[in-house]
Amino acid sequence: MKQWLSLCAVLVATGAQALPPASAEDDVGRFMAEKRLIDRIEEVREKVGDRVSEGASRVAHKASDLVVTAMGFLGVPYRRGGNSVETGFDCSGFVKAMYEQTLGLMLPRRANEQAAATQKIDKQELQPGDLVFFNTLRRTFSHVGIYIGDNKFIHSPKPGAQVRVEDMRVPYWSSRFDGARRVTPTAAANAAQPEAAAQ
Repeated sequence: MKQWLSLCAVLVATGAQALPPASAEDDVGRFMAEKRLIDRIEEVREKVGDRVSEGASRVAHKASDLVVTAMGFLGVPYRRGGNSVETGFDCSGFVKAMYEQTLGLMLPRRANEQAAATQKIDKQELQPGDLVFFNTLRRTFSHVGIYIGDNKFIHSPKPGAQVRVEDMRVPYWSSRFDGARRVTPTAAANAAQPEAAAQ
């Protein structure tokens, strides 16, 4: 556990793969310290490990790694159609890239397709690494982010903005909330099959 927490500290301090502005790094460190997010992610991992099989526990462990990796991309600019740190990210490109890089799971490219390919869960069941969807373009599942705990999610919001953390309780987001989803290896494998067939 100490090694994992040390890794988290290094990732947050260095910005993982991206190098966001110094103020963003400071904000991340302060945010994670204030909310004890690393401790909470570790607690979720341990609780899940107590209740489920070893295989599922490994998935929960990787999901917490996903959150830490995603936090390393704070400050990367939004770009429509973008799916890498070099090009910038749109919302679904960010989610897709995080799952591929951290867990090796392939998700569809668009937010509504990601919603269709993942397991529906109740809002009260949200755990770090789950997906949260919003209606931001007058259509369901038009925006997606990654839940990080404490009613917060990380996402690439809109043109002119950067990857950032938001509070789901803010009226803008709470009024547009469309649902929560969990990415399972089975769902991701099924989602990847049509893409493979199309190539």
